[in-house]
Amino acid sequence: MSQTNSQHEPEFAVEIEGLAKVYQSSNKQTPKHALKDVSLKIKRGSFFGLLGPNGAGKSTLINILAGLVNRSGGSAKIWGHDIDTDMRAARRSIGVVPQELNIDPFFTPRELLDLQAGLYGVPESERQTDEVLEAVGLGDKADAYTRSLSGGMRRRLLVGKAMVHRPPVLVLDEPSAGVDVDLRRQLWTHVKAMNDEGTTVLLTTHYLEEAEAMCDEIAIINHGRIIACERTEEMLSRLDARELRVDLETPATEIPETLNKYNPALNKPDCLTLSFAPSKTPARKVLADIEAAGLKVRDFATTESDLEDIFIRLTHGDADDAA
Repeated sequence: MSQTNSQHEPEFAVEIEGLAKVYQSSNKQTPKHALKDVSLKIKRGSFFGLLGPNGAGKSTLINILAGLVNRSGGSAKIWGHDIDTDMRAARRSIGVVPQELNIDPFFTPRELLDLQAGLYGVPESERQTDEVLEAVGLGDKADAYTRSLSGGMRRRLLVGKAMVHRPPVLVLDEPSAGVDVDLRRQLWTHVKAMNDEGTTVLLTTHYLEEAEAMCDEIAIINHGRIIACERTEEMLSRLDARELRVDLETPATEIPETLNKYNPALNKPDCLTLSFAPSKTPARKVLADIEAAGLKVRDFATTESDLEDIFIRLTHGDADDAA
């Protein structure tokens, strides 16, 4: 469903340079700097995640790209088109799936998609309404009133609305908010298929496990600034930390001092947890130190650090720096 023309495809689907947004003061309140010198380059065909706490600037950034909010400084291009000097081409190159279910309950999916295509100036002879409906799994619901659709189907319909003008860039703003696990899985199946076919996806989400599983590159924004931007596997490798959980054959009443270097914790008399850096200390060395301390190991398991650990560490540190 993506817009493909190999002769004109840019290297980067989205290019943002020094983007800033200041909401002017009102009622004696100080101006709010929603974005501060934000620069990002999103490669064509990538699945890019933009993460950050509430109020970090995610929605402001997306709304600037979509033309709903005016920037205060910097520049942005979508598919090589400047959002100000080449506004129409930039708007045609992006489709936005909002958080809110903003669909008319008295229209059918086919009618809604036809209307949306008309708003983008797509001639009737060039519309692919039925193809879009099939792509999002709503072909058999084309003529049903949208009020009869389930929550997951309505989410998919929003994706369809964003794709009717065949934009090469699809923006998903918290698409899984309020959606149960099964519906989220259905939604991601369709979005991943679009990405596999060449559509560049920009995702904002609070579900960190989703970003970890879906995105090939992730940026973290906090207080209007980008504080990290790396490929997902590189970001996950930044935390050189692992937790070892050990089940003991004999309950322990205290932790031997020789294990203090591992920040141990005795969760239960027969359950001990320790932390270590795998790049410096292999797990077998930790187990050997436990045995040398006089504790007998019955079973053990290790837990890797995940994206949530990185997110908390980076945003907490950024908040401390801002304070």
